[in-house]
Amino acid sequence: MTKYAIKYALMFVILVVAQAVVFNHMVLFGVAVPLVFLYLIISLPVTVGTNISVALGFLAGLAVDVFCDTPGLNALCCTILAFVRKPMFHLYVSYDDDLAGHSPSSLSMGHFIFMKYLLTMVALYCLMVFGIEAMQVFTLRALVRIVASTAYTFVLLYALDCLSLRSRE
Repeated sequence: MTKYAIKYALMFVILVVAQAVVFNHMVLFGVAVPLVFLYLIISLPVTVGTNISVALGFLAGLAVDVFCDTPGLNALCCTILAFVRKPMFHLYVSYDDDLAGHSPSSLSMGHFIFMKYLLTMVALYCLMVFGIEAMQVFTLRALVRIVASTAYTFVLLYALDCLSLRSRE
């Protein structure tokens, strides 16, 4: 358990700092923002309790809010994402095929199933973030931001998973 705690604490620090320092400035065409810190929530083992994952999601969102001057937006969306993580996982993987402590990844789930899971989680997060930002008037720009940020984040997170897959082999 200590090994996992250290791994996720280190991942927390690296991903939040990378999001604040690097990835928030990698905006494509003024609409697509990569949200790589979501990998922390998405890659949590399924056996982690809901209370722990929600607390970790809230802390990750709060840390990004502090660094990126978005008062509470990421904390709210990360908390919701962490809460629906396990039911969303079980949409694609049955309870019988549970990963028993392994993290959701393309290695443990298979590429196609992991891609569906990843795309669903990223799309849900982007829909929440940009939907709340455009609460007053939902425009075409908000829809473009949702789709573009989902695609951009999906590609980066899948590449990150494949890189970590190679390091595990």
